[in-house]
Amino acid sequence: MLLSEDQVRKELADTNGWELSGQGITRSFQFKDFLEAINFVNKVAEIAEQHDHHPDIAISYNKVQLSVFTHSEGGLTEKDFLLAREINSILT
Repeated sequence: MLLSEDQVRKELADTNGWELSGQGITRSFQFKDFLEAINFVNKVAEIAEQHDHHPDIAISYNKVQLSVFTHSEGGLTEKDFLLAREINSILT
């Protein structure tokens, strides 16, 4: 079920580093080098498979940008924020 604008704002406030972008939420990450960026993406891929919810991923050398939204719903759902928070947990 799609979240309301108020629900999105609340979830976003509780999801460090992510921001609204178009229909979804986006976060950019920068790493020491290409290999570190790819290792991060591989961890994201494992989490995405576990959730059966897959972000759009853009890689440019040591930079990774992730975008998340629920395609089947046409916008943001609770699944998006759960995935974003689990991705954040990789960094700690």
